[in-house]
Amino acid sequence: MKIDKNNISDHNKKYKNSFQNEFDFVSDKLEKKGIDIEEIVKKVSDFQVAIPSWALGAGGTRFGRFSYGGEPSSLEQKLQDVGILHALTRSAGSVSLHIPWDIPKDIEAIKEIAKGNEITFDAMNSNTFQDQKDAKKSYKFGSLNNSDQEIRDFAVEHNREVIKIGKELGSKSLTVWLADGASFPGQLNFQRALDNTHTSLKGIYDTLPKDWKMFIEYKPYEPNFYSTTIQDWGTSLMLANACGEKAYTLVDLGHHLPNTNIEQIVATLMYKGKLGGFHFNDSKYGDDDVTVGSIKPYALFLIFNELVYGMENNPNNPELAWMIDASHNIKDPLEDLLQSIEAILLAYTKALLIDQKELREAQLAHDVVKCQEILQDAYRFDVRVILQAARLKQDAPLNPLEAYRSFNVRKNLILERGNKTIATGL
Repeated sequence: MKIDKNNISDHNKKYKNSFQNEFDFVSDKLEKKGIDIEEIVKKVSDFQVAIPSWALGAGGTRFGRFSYGGEPSSLEQKLQDVGILHALTRSAGSVSLHIPWDIPKDIEAIKEIAKGNEITFDAMNSNTFQDQKDAKKSYKFGSLNNSDQEIRDFAVEHNREVIKIGKELGSKSLTVWLADGASFPGQLNFQRALDNTHTSLKGIYDTLPKDWKMFIEYKPYEPNFYSTTIQDWGTSLMLANACGEKAYTLVDLGHHLPNTNIEQIVATLMYKGKLGGFHFNDSKYGDDDVTVGSIKPYALFLIFNELVYGMENNPNNPELAWMIDASHNIKDPLEDLLQSIEAILLAYTKALLIDQKELREAQLAHDVVKCQEILQDAYRFDVRVILQAARLKQDAPLNPLEAYRSFNVRKNLILERGNKTIATGL
């Protein structure tokens, strides 16, 4: 299924007058603040976030999974779904593949489908956290940190294969997330596990193409609940520095202990030029992986404040790779992703409204109250019409979620694929 451009045009005609009135009103308000709304619209239009191939099917927990019908049962269908999201938002122009869940059977055919949907290939993701069918080695007791050299070599070779596939697709980066750790005290030696991980990562890094980056993810717990070998941003940064200049830390919003000051981590990594990528989701208790902005929208805004500042003031930090990494246990996956894209753009746009010069002056004057007011004034400003302006500029629906429903996308996907399909990799 593809989104019909005539349907988009008809959808937008219904809202064009109300949109223009609201846009003029907001434009006037921002002009009085000395803010160029067209410049912000341009930045919002340019923002792209990758869709992970594994997020296009219904999610679940270790206790159960509830299919939504019309799920993509092949990589080809997943690319079509990303194409739908991109047509509805113009902000989802890339896909992040997980190997071996989504190994292309025909590289050229996959590239053609992606091109037809205006999709590029973002970071490749390796999988050494579960054993694959007929695998010669097991990751039960670790992969890159394993005490067994043969298992470490097996995991390194898998990552090298992921790089090879990514290179053929046109990707430029590899994300490494490890479940490696211990469930019980005494199970492993912390120092030897870290040393093994470092050596293994270096073995992967040394095979990276010259124009590639490697992102090292971290997580404090789960699936191991006593220790995780790469448990925090400091360990990730240390390993990235040890690997080389093409290695960076990747921040996943869910991969922190409760109430961690994530925006400070972001600021520190950008200051050191070592923030490479960002995985968006939200949480109440831990790594909940729920819809972006559904629980802590103000925290997301504060994080974007640091990201916007860093992008302007840290030229030593590379262009960031953005990706959604969420699970949709009881929602239509595509609707959930539309909500997440909206939340990301809202937080980004509000952060762009912050008067950094005024904030700097208030900070130097130790005017704590004014500092808070500057941030909250931007956060409370309704920027939805700015997102609509960015979409209208690119011939996308003014209201993507409403368009998705009025176009009966899920119903049509079920008619095409059936009601019992299950997405690959789940």
